[in-house]
Amino acid sequence: MNQPLLQVHSLSKRFDGFVALDNVSFSLARGERLGLIGPNGSGKSTMVNCLCGALHNEGGSVHFDGVPVNGLHAHQRTRLGMARSFQLPRPFHTLTVAENLRVPLLYTVNARLRASLSDEEIEERCHELLGLVSLDHKAHRSPRDLTQVEMRKLELARALAADPKLLIADEAMAGLSQSEVKDIVALLIQLNERGITIILIEHIMSAVMSFSQRLVVLVSGKKVADGDPNDVIRNPEVERAYLG
Repeated sequence: MNQPLLQVHSLSKRFDGFVALDNVSFSLARGERLGLIGPNGSGKSTMVNCLCGALHNEGGSVHFDGVPVNGLHAHQRTRLGMARSFQLPRPFHTLTVAENLRVPLLYTVNARLRASLSDEEIEERCHELLGLVSLDHKAHRSPRDLTQVEMRKLELARALAADPKLLIADEAMAGLSQSEVKDIVALLIQLNERGITIILIEHIMSAVMSFSQRLVVLVSGKKVADGDPNDVIRNPEVERAYLG
């Protein structure tokens, strides 16, 4: 049996007396598309930050690709192959769209390879990524010139430039129109078909259901459901969390 790409065991995180994550466990198979959902305040963002190294958990453990990552900094986890996009895109506005992709190529991929990509290789990779997210025609523009959906695509491309095994897409569709949401879902599925394992954190349930092969639900820091999406949304505890 193949070893899971991600193993989370009894993960716990507290902020003073507030329990944000309470002994949460789940695993993620290589190539899987997982939806992580829950009401506001359920612990989703805390989970993402603990997985990626922005926060350090007080209890439990995280193994990524067979490597224990507790205590590793965010950049060390990225170099292992774990990348994320942010709810609020954070491009370098003093750089062009293409130059924004050079940063992770230079400081993540080069560090992982322990060798320097040539300028030609970097240029080729930037062109490939921008074509993948339909931004190649704006390669030399400023991020300030992008529309909201284009900014979301740039955020995903920046994460992809780190050449991840796992992509954590954190609310990549917030504020988008229905057609734009479908566009991002199609892009994420395309990335998954190229071999990238994906965790999607999203409030738009139509997007979650069309994307996810499996759902994990957090409520008040606890995992209350984990399984087939159609079964999970009929779970009484999940219904109570969303409908009251």
